Amino acid sequence: MADDFELDTDDLQRRMEGAIQNLRTEFASLRTGRASGAMLEPIQVEAYGQMTPINQLGTINVPEPRMVTINVWDRGMVSKVEKAIRDSGLGINPQTNGTIIMLPIPELNEERRRELTKVAASYAEHARVAIRNLRREGMDDVKKAKAKGLSEDDAKFWENEVQELTDRFIRQVDQALEAKQAEIMQV
Repeated sequence: MADDFELDTDDLQRRMEGAIQNLRTEFASLRTGRASGAMLEPIQVEAYGQMTPINQLGTINVPEPRMVTINVWDRGMVSKVEKAIRDSGLGINPQTNGTIIMLPIPELNEERRRELTKVAASYAEHARVAIRNLRREGMDDVKKAKAKGLSEDDAKFWENEVQELTDRFIRQVDQALEAKQAEIMQV
């Protein structure tokens, strides 16, 4: 009866990849002293009666290593976009020139770099927790199948599959964190 049990490892893998993708998005929002259009992704602007991401209101460019520009398509939205950037907590002071908003990225001091590495570490820990929760779900599925008659050998096989998947994704989180911390600390 439970001999035909097959754990959906593809679903587990897809969900773990989602945790990694979410981690990369959170890392992109951390300002490292280098310009990146991704740091504006979390910012929403009150536009046309609803909250809208900045990239739907204008073209984001990175013309030089310490500068991000936004060419806002609707002249009436320029001040709202500028205000949203100021209020976002990025610590960037926008400069407006017609419909173009320039965001000069200041150098990070040593203290701020250390704070950002701690924030990156907390983002990575959230990703690890999400992956471990998915591992627990997979192990619970195996236990339920075992209670329904899955053989001990098959249960061990599926538990090992889930553990290998978990270990692989935890390593990816650790590698991403190391890379981000190195990027943040680079002067």
